Amino acid sequence: MNNEKSRDDSPPGRPKASQPPRGAATREAAERGGHMNNEKSRDDSPPGRPKASQPPRGAATREAAERGGHMTSVGAIILDLDGTMVDTLGDFDAALNQTLSELGRPAVSREQIERMVGKGSEHLIVSALAAGGLSEEDARRLLPKAWDIYQQAYLAINGDHSAVYPGVSAGLAAMTALELPLACLTNKPRAFAVELLQKKGLLEHFGWVFGGDSFERKKPDPLPLIRTCEAMQCEPVRTVMIGDSRNDALAARGAGCSVWLVPYGYNHGEPISDVAADDYLSDLEDGARKLKAML
Repeated sequence: MNNEKSRDDSPPGRPKASQPPRGAATREAAERGGHMNNEKSRDDSPPGRPKASQPPRGAATREAAERGGHMTSVGAIILDLDGTMVDTLGDFDAALNQTLSELGRPAVSREQIERMVGKGSEHLIVSALAAGGLSEEDARRLLPKAWDIYQQAYLAINGDHSAVYPGVSAGLAAMTALELPLACLTNKPRAFAVELLQKKGLLEHFGWVFGGDSFERKKPDPLPLIRTCEAMQCEPVRTVMIGDSRNDALAARGAGCSVWLVPYGYNHGEPISDVAADDYLSDLEDGARKLKAML
């Protein structure tokens, strides 16, 4: 469940499911746009005392890069969405093939879509157009029109053909009980992500939700993780990224975070065991138990 402030009747700090964040491309939006304003995100350090978990600005520190995400103590948690918390392949199938049909392009199979997801909606659409016989140049030329159709199609069915993976609800509840900063970071547009999390009853667990349009670049670039750590006021070396793909692992490694991977998501058709990680989880309940043991 990405994308300036209009007044509504939502609870304070909780955006409407379909309301985009203000100025997503600006630094202010990058740092504030995903904040869900939960009480657990407040810092109670005495006035004038430096925050122990205040992250470095800009990029991962040399220490974080050299240690490759080695965890000494956990201070915050970042979770991916598609393939990690919710199986959204059915939503992608419905929206993407409706888009292709309206454009007069060949449909793609679920197996093809599973290998395409994970790098953002634009990449998904271009890949589907290319799979139907267009050159990448022609596919990108058609992207603006395709994106408009896809956005409307996805908003109409968001969550209708998806399901929360086993262990996710209980795992998130256990993680929330740890009282650590908890963020959702996805390449899905933020507005889509917030609505999906809300529909599936998962939104309440997150202090921040950031999407593929919250920052200048998407995973596997480390920038989204670095900025998310800044928002949570926790150093990357004390942050665990939980995901389901090589994209999540590459982004975490580049940012200096630890990376834990689940085995059931979308990894571009590759076994998750082929991706280097600090740990492999059976599900999010397993992750919550391991996090608790580190406190």
